[in-house]
Amino acid sequence: MKHFLLPFLFLSFWNNVFAVQDSVVIPISRQRFHDRIDSEQVANDKADGKRDDQVRVSTNEDINLQVTDVLTRRIDELQELVETDNHILSNNEKVRQLNFIEALLKNFRTAWKQRKLNPALAPTLVEDFYKAWRANMNGASILPIIRETPYEAGLILTDLFPGNIGYKDSRKFMFLQYCKQHPDKILSSIRPYVNEAFADSMVVVACKNDPEQLYDYAYSTKSPEGKLIQRNEDPLVKAIVQLSRMENALLYYPFLDNILKNKISLDSIKKFVGDGDRRMDSVGYFKLLVKTEREYSYRLGVLKDTPIAMFGVNGLRKMLQRKAIKHFITPINNLHEQSNLNIRMRALDPLTAEELYYVMVMGENDIYTSSYKHSFERLLQRMGPKPSGDSLLLNVNMDYFKKFIKMAANFNQLDVFLKTMPSDNATTLMKAFVANLDEANNLEDAVDVADSYSSIKDSTLRRNILKNVSYNEQKSVNQGNNKGKIIYSLLKTIFLSEDDNSIDLTSQIGIPSIYSIDYDYMADDSGRVVQQVFFYGDEDGKTHFPQFVSSFSNKEWKITYKKEWVEIKSLMGKKVWIYANLPLNNDKNLDDTAQIHLSNYLAKNDLRPAVVVHRGHSYWLPRTIDRMAGDAKIIVLGSCGGYQNLSQIIDNCPDAHIISTKEIGKGDINRPILNYLNQAIASGKTLVWKDMWASLTKLFYSDPNKSMRESWDDYVPPYKNLGAIFIKAYNKKMEGQLLGL
Repeated sequence: MKHFLLPFLFLSFWNNVFAVQDSVVIPISRQRFHDRIDSEQVANDKADGKRDDQVRVSTNEDINLQVTDVLTRRIDELQELVETDNHILSNNEKVRQLNFIEALLKNFRTAWKQRKLNPALAPTLVEDFYKAWRANMNGASILPIIRETPYEAGLILTDLFPGNIGYKDSRKFMFLQYCKQHPDKILSSIRPYVNEAFADSMVVVACKNDPEQLYDYAYSTKSPEGKLIQRNEDPLVKAIVQLSRMENALLYYPFLDNILKNKISLDSIKKFVGDGDRRMDSVGYFKLLVKTEREYSYRLGVLKDTPIAMFGVNGLRKMLQRKAIKHFITPINNLHEQSNLNIRMRALDPLTAEELYYVMVMGENDIYTSSYKHSFERLLQRMGPKPSGDSLLLNVNMDYFKKFIKMAANFNQLDVFLKTMPSDNATTLMKAFVANLDEANNLEDAVDVADSYSSIKDSTLRRNILKNVSYNEQKSVNQGNNKGKIIYSLLKTIFLSEDDNSIDLTSQIGIPSIYSIDYDYMADDSGRVVQQVFFYGDEDGKTHFPQFVSSFSNKEWKITYKKEWVEIKSLMGKKVWIYANLPLNNDKNLDDTAQIHLSNYLAKNDLRPAVVVHRGHSYWLPRTIDRMAGDAKIIVLGSCGGYQNLSQIIDNCPDAHIISTKEIGKGDINRPILNYLNQAIASGKTLVWKDMWASLTKLFYSDPNKSMRESWDDYVPPYKNLGAIFIKAYNKKMEGQLLGL
């Protein structure tokens, strides 16, 4: 019934709009100002990719209807109000008020496209605009309205009324809200507020979040920020200012808590860090990092005391991750073709079981499959003749244990690890793995559980996980825990769909289809499916780029080289236009420039990539994500780079079908994937992921090279990417609750 009702509502809706416009006579002197507002309404209509009298910001039609309504009918009402309100008398004043409305629409669209605003907030934004608009007309402060509106809407509204008596206080309020959300940006944006009463406390917050940032600004003693830091009396700030004067100061920051508490001396750290006469002891430094992490994790998990230097860009955990990758993961990855394992794995020889544990969990996004499996074997060896997995986890205070279990499941070693402990302890561990997923500040633990389930082959273990998920769902219901109820309910439905192919997740959890994608869904108004491919100018990119281009037949594709990119357009079937930046010299940042210029070219020519492909190592992925077109429909990655990257991808492109791999992507596999995709899209037929996966599995399994089959098994199709499916479904649920749907 709903599908028949919506067109009727729209027909009635548009008739009413035109009736309102016809009922007001607009003088010629103000007609162009109304026309500019109307043009902005059209621009907002087109902002979702199509002009169709509906602003689509969500897969939820009720939300789209509400957003369309406020951006059309409600805006038309405000235009009419300007013309009819007896309190807005002069022509100049009416023009001024019309300009406010135009600016609202323009700033909304800009914030939407720059991903600074959830466009589903349009009804709230327009309603609060009306309140602030009226307050400004009456000479009252907009601050009370700004205090009550969501942060993203508050930014837009504050900037609309710079002449309001409450503007300065509203700016201060928004800055403090910004500081809460982005403590890493405090010092880079505090200059206008260095003389405010709250400035000193903001410095302390910035210090706790990122000691390196404080160091950078403290060093510039003559800048407003430097003077602000130098005058601060907080003991921690003073200690970091003093520490910043040391050589290699950043290498000391992870131990800041223990330094302040006199648990470790600077000299005892220096013997590992080194100085001008002594080289750094990378193994000794890593061992000290692990020792400190175990101490900090005990404080965090058991004592509920958060160490200051544990988090942040150069906090203990980030430093531990960097050193694990640089000194251990990268060396064994680079020797992946070395058949002598004693040579290949030599970098791990000095490490204990606990230290090796941290190498593995910190290297999640970078470790090769073979590197992981050989590291896991050495982990068992270091645990002694009778390895005890539960003892190992207790020795690390259960730190990162959910990440460890997820990786073991993904690399088919979970069953082996669980057998190193009594069955009761293994059962308890898996209960803990699934428990308390609602208590974290983000969804990372829940995503790890989701990703693990698809990798586990043992039917008994899968049943127990499902049982534990169901138990926690009911527990959340009994406790009135809404977040827990949503998390566990979604996990249960997703897991059941894995075991029962008759369950359609699209209808069960209300997300767009994850099983197939239509050509029309990807095509723009001109019937083109645009694809953007990101290459990087390192050796890997330079090696695979020629092979990428040569995979397109001259009979079926027109290949045109530009200065910084190549254009590849289909000659047969549907219009498929592919743009790939050249892998220009990375050391000179030429690949970076090429990507920027290509993205600008696509935007200027209204070419909206429906398909985005990342052809590079996982450490380049954040750059691809930052430049990725919003609302891409298919995204092809190598390693997804972990939860943070996956979450950001889905924030940018909430309905995207994501193809990824558990390890580094391989060119010999990526090419057949892209060839299949491009041929399927050019045919105009519906792309069915299960059919594609079956066809490619047959291809790779016929390859005599065993490593090709093993690498292909690590690739994950959209309908098996349970972590991504979970994030989409969770965001959908929370969006609906936010809007009262």
